[in-house]
Amino acid sequence: MKYKLKTKRALTKRVRVNGSGHLKYRKTNRAHHAPYRTTKQKRHLRKNGILSDSAMKMVKGLINGKQGGKR
Repeated sequence: MKYKLKTKRALTKRVRVNGSGHLKYRKTNRAHHAPYRTTKQKRHLRKNGILSDSAMKMVKGLINGKQGGKR
């Protein structure tokens, strides 16, 4: 008998589904060493990122409790 895999809770806290079904996430590298980054770099990091189609397929499997992608 197969067992049911649990949802990766850490991932569900970091990713949200937007209206079109894509997964959005908050970009990293914002807090530490921020004064050394240019204003342009910090401005681009403020915007949320959208996962690519290949990454989204793996992440959606992990959110739904299925073993998505390679391990």
